[in-house]
Amino acid sequence: MSEKVSKSEAQWRAELTPEQYRITREAGTERAFTGCFHDHKAAGVYHCICCDAPLFSSDHKYDSGSGWPSYWQPVSESTLERHVDRSLFMTRVEVRCAGCDAHLGHVFEDGPPPTGLRYCINSAALRFQGAQ
Repeated sequence: MSEKVSKSEAQWRAELTPEQYRITREAGTERAFTGCFHDHKAAGVYHCICCDAPLFSSDHKYDSGSGWPSYWQPVSESTLERHVDRSLFMTRVEVRCAGCDAHLGHVFEDGPPPTGLRYCINSAALRFQGAQ
């Protein structure tokens, strides 16, 4: 991936809604079943709301029952970065956009085949582009 998108806090606040800012720049989490993409079924690609990098395909989306959009793999591993998250008295693996360091959600090892992974992603961190 090329050089990271880097903006000031003021620039991010000007470009994002308060909820998008809280999720992507402050590592927040939307409440389960409230995001616009948790039950979204259209064909296309989900992009990072901050830098527009393509992150997840609808072909890899599934209903995990968790209340968040869930995917069993990203478009490319190079579009994501993983970090250990020890907040909330537990250890998880946080997923961030490699292009702009936006917090997206977490990845868990309880997903379906073929990867066994569940990328649990906040809707507020995504923008959808329908298939052409």
